[in-house]
Amino acid sequence: MSNSNQSSRMEVPQAKESMDKFKMEVANELGVPLKNGYNGNLTSAQAGSVGGEMVRQMIKKQEQAMSGNSTSDETN
Repeated sequence: MSNSNQSSRMEVPQAKESMDKFKMEVANELGVPLKNGYNGNLTSAQAGSVGGEMVRQMIKKQEQAMSGNSTSDETN
């Protein structure tokens, strides 16, 4: 059985504040009522949509950086 603290451990602890801000921005864009602290009222679909969108945006940004195109336009 895995320790939940270990699976949610930040690789770069200094990035925690920025990641929390990013998570709140994504939740707001998606209309998910995420708040600081306990969010047990969210459905798993709502919580998953925030995490999934965060990953999509991070991958897109990394792909752009790797291709030399670091523009931040929102084209989906």
